Amino acid sequence: MGVIKYEQEIPSDIAPERLFKAFVLDGDNLLPKVAPAAFKSIQVVEGDGKAGTVKLIHFGEGSSYKTAQHVIHELDEVNKVFKYSVVEGDALVGIEKVTTTVKIEAHGSGSIVKSTSEYHTTGDHEITEEKIKEGKEKSKGLFKSVEAFLHAHPHHYC
Repeated sequence: MGVIKYEQEIPSDIAPERLFKAFVLDGDNLLPKVAPAAFKSIQVVEGDGKAGTVKLIHFGEGSSYKTAQHVIHELDEVNKVFKYSVVEGDALVGIEKVTTTVKIEAHGSGSIVKSTSEYHTTGDHEITEEKIKEGKEKSKGLFKSVEAFLHAHPHHYC
């Protein structure tokens, strides 16, 4: 088993508090609205939304995957940190889990979204640079969809 780690930073002109509310705290509702091809629904299976909560994600018709289940490890509203692991689903072929930490920090008059993902592979399974690049682009596209929604709706999540 190996661990493949990658980091990504995405700048935004949206304030960190507003971005965290939309992207993390209300992501279950907002993501299927702003990216319906990617997400059909996100449901809490167990828990109260804080650490230990289990969520079931049904991907949209634009995705090559059907479902995933993730567990929240940390949800820190003060420091704007969200950590979770994808632990089940058809995307995890050759992968035991994917753990992601998202931190939204103030940056100038906006913010910067810093994410770190760790892919825990099984056996001798390898993840190519192409797959990592594809994952980063999808993540960035999803974030930009949330950002576009916030620009179009300046009074939401204030």
